[in-house]
Formats: sequence, structure tokens, C-alpha cells
Amino acid sequence: MCRPTQVLLLSLGGSLLASCSDSMDGGAVAAVSGRTAPKGPGEGHDWPLFRGDAAQRGVASGELADELELLWTAETGGAIVSSPVVADGVVYIGSDDGHLHALELSTGDERWSFETEDIIEAPPMVHDGVVYVGSSDFNFYAVDAATGEQRWKAMTDDKILGGAAAVPAAEGDGTWIVVGSYDTNLYCFDAATGEEVWTYSTDNYVNGTPAVLDDRIVFGGCDAVLHVVSARTGEPLAQVPLGEDSHVAGSVALAAGRAYFGHYGNAFICVDLEGQELAWSYPHPRHPFFSSPAIGEDVVVFGGRDKHLHCVSREDGTPLWTFATRRKVDGSPVICGDKVVFGSGDDWLYVLRLADGVLLWSYEIGSALFSSPAVVDGMVIIGANDGNVYAFGPKLAEGDVR
Repeated sequence: MCRPTQVLLLSLGGSLLASCSDSMDGGAVAAVSGRTAPKGPGEGHDWPLFRGDAAQRGVASGELADELELLWTAETGGAIVSSPVVADGVVYIGSDDGHLHALELSTGDERWSFETEDIIEAPPMVHDGVVYVGSSDFNFYAVDAATGEQRWKAMTDDKILGGAAAVPAAEGDGTWIVVGSYDTNLYCFDAATGEEVWTYSTDNYVNGTPAVLDDRIVFGGCDAVLHVVSARTGEPLAQVPLGEDSHVAGSVALAAGRAYFGHYGNAFICVDLEGQELAWSYPHPRHPFFSSPAIGEDVVVFGGRDKHLHCVSREDGTPLWTFATRRKVDGSPVICGDKVVFGSGDDWLYVLRLADGVLLWSYEIGSALFSSPAVVDGMVIIGANDGNVYAFGPKLAEGDVR
């Protein structure tokens, strides 16, 4: 959650969002290899970070079947707000039991669990055989993906609820890991040692996962500012003020030079990063947006606290369709082929047709879903408030064997 703050509108040498009354929520992390554009959807079968790629677009490769069925469940010792990631046939997810859990993708059997001193709401990130995750115990951890052994930990001054991002080190062949903390800072750590490389300070909580594009790190803050930071130096490249009460508690998605996100100012917005100005706004009269968006070729899909999933034009924010649930949609949807999958606080997992929002399939979990799904090879994995991880796959015809 964001705490209220007063934000001075800063002159950036570009345009100000003086009339922008929008805000965003969610939480996640991104990874990128090399100083080039991040991987696009379909270039791999893993889901190693919160929204699937460095730009946090929330798009999975392949297709989802018309009907899914439950393949397995795996129990943890606490409610799950953390979102799962998948790498090399293993699911990694945090839990309110204070553990990071590693589960076999095929069966849900636990490989190992790693204990911290408080709940883990942050989504993990897997990079080069290491799982990186923050905890509410104020620590950021690097854990061996194969064994569950701690490689290092680094302390911040408050809890960590968002995911991490991997960027190339400024010199040499190393990697740096970037993550935000409730202590108002964005931290950059050396991936191998955990040594602090640089720190970027904001005026309020950093709650979401930073998105990465080339050498730029982009994230929204609870200080109601969209921050663009140099990955090499940690210096600000732009600080786009969003307007009073437009605190950003979630994660930003990047596509074609634009940033897409929602905020506490009861709007979902699109910001032109080059002009540092508002491209369009999708306001709501009463409710904010916590959900991180999924960015399709022509559409943007995101959940709202108004109990709806929303789909708008990527170009200008024109409303295309909405789908009503019975509770708020704080989790983030994933686009896969011609479908979109998401969970709701009303205890249901939904699959809709992307073109028009028509319901194709649903499953009652029986507990609220604030976790966001990972989608890998037609499988959907998600955590629930009942402490279980659920995995779904294509429903087989009678007589077929999986």
C-alpha cells in the first residue's frame, strides 16, 4: 500500500502531467540480458519473472486450450499473495509462511523451501541459476535455484513487496540486480556478491517491480512520480510527476516508447516516455487500479478495484470491453494467444476471449486470488489465499492419457 504524500510538480525540461489524476498498483520484477531490447513473448518457454519479460508485458507464448483442468495443488503454510515464476521445470513462489518454495512443474512436489524471518509477498525472479526474492523481514535474498541454499542476503530499511530486475553491469560480464523497498529506495546489488552498487532515492514507498528497457529502469512510486533511471549509474533520466494522490503501488509495463500503469488517482494511464507527457487516461469515478497490465498488439488489459477486468485500445485508451467479477481484481492478467487468464478476489480463475471479453472457462478455487498467474506451455499456475498453489492444463478428451 502507498501512504499519502505531497508531491511537488517538477520541471523536467519536457512536459508536465499537470492535469493527470491517475495512479497504479501491483508488484513485480523484470530481467534482461544484454543492452538490447528485452525478449519478446514466444522466445522461451519459461516464465522466470513476474510479468514474463523485462518490459513486464504479461504476454505468454503459445496458446491456452478452450478448457482447462486441475493438474495438481501444493500446500504452503500461509496465504499466498506472491506470484509464481517458472524456470527449467520448477515453480518458485513465496508464501505468508515466510518461505520461498520450489515445486516441480509437472507434479507440484516440493524440491525445497527456504525460510526467511517474515512473510514473502514479493514475486521471485530467476536469473542464471539463482532465485532472487525480497521479504517483509527487510532482506533481499539470493538463493541457489537447484539446492535452495542461500548465496547472500542484503538488508534494506523496510519490507520488500515488489520483484527484482536483472541488468548488465556497467563494465565487464557481470550482472546487477535492481529491487525497490518500502524504505523509499531503489537498490542495485552485484548479482554475484550482493554488494551494493548504487541506490536511487524517492520520496515514498517503492512497491512494484521495475521494468527494464535497454539501459533504462522505469517504475512508479508512492510519491506519485514515474521514475526513469539509468541502469549504469542509478542517476535520474526523468521524473514525471503524476499529480496529487496519484500514488503508484504497482508495476509499469513498457511498449513502443510508452509506459502503461494505473494508480490511486482512480485512473489507468499511458505516458509517452520520450515527451514525458500523458498520452491518454482511462479514468474511473470511484476506484483505483492495483493490477499490472497485459500489453497485447493492439490492446491493454488490466484489473480494477471496481470488480472488473478492463480492455482498452493500446493506442488511445478507448474502452473495448469489461468483464464483471464479484470482488476486486488486484492480480494481473496474462495474455496467451487469443485468450486472457486472471484471478479475482471472488475466488474464481477466469479465461476470457481476448477479442470481446466473452467467458470461455472458469474454476472456483474457493479462496481469494490476489496472486498473478504464470503461463508456461499451456499450463496456468497461480497461488491463492488458502495457502495452496494451483496448476491447470489442457483438459484431455475421454480415454486420452497425459
